[in-house]
Amino acid sequence: MARLADGCLDAIFEGSVLRLHQDARLDTRVIHGDGTTSAAKKGGDNLGFSGHKKVKGCKVVALCDRNCNVIAPFVSAPGNRNESPLLREATLPRLTRLARAVGLDPRGTVVSLDGVYDCRRNRKAIVNRGMVPNINPNSRGRKSQKRGRKALFDPAIFKERFRTIERVFAWEDKFRRLLLRFERISQLHYALKTLAYTMINLRHYCHS
Repeated sequence: MARLADGCLDAIFEGSVLRLHQDARLDTRVIHGDGTTSAAKKGGDNLGFSGHKKVKGCKVVALCDRNCNVIAPFVSAPGNRNESPLLREATLPRLTRLARAVGLDPRGTVVSLDGVYDCRRNRKAIVNRGMVPNINPNSRGRKSQKRGRKALFDPAIFKERFRTIERVFAWEDKFRRLLLRFERISQLHYALKTLAYTMINLRHYCHS
């Protein structure tokens, strides 16, 4: 049942992105990505301690466009998983599949991320898909200055994250069921998140 619900809601989410694309409401010149962690109330599967918070939870990595539309199915993982591998192993491949399904051309799109994702493998994964990485350089852990040409980074584009992906996560917190994870089965929790992101995408069609 969990798999059925998850699959159906994935299709509905994809349909919301397709509708936005057909109505020219997507601005994919720049897409912003980040991760967020939800604490678990009752425990369950696919959990891990979320760093300094010392609470068990799960995290997602999502991508949105300049108009705060979620354009890629988010990736779920235990709270103690590093977000950087999730980007290249799951988020980017899912973005590619979704773009192909709805007729989006991601080539030339700027992918803006924070310093957590600053590594050669992530940059290469973005470039191989015809996109341009705009990742805040992270100098932590380096004993010497990085050699070679400086990587592209536009602070003005990076600053947009505070009114795009961070705003999406703030809207997500309006769904009380998602502030804490109450479901023991992770697929049910992620199905609810998918529904929330679909509703965020369809906000353009709601009339007061």
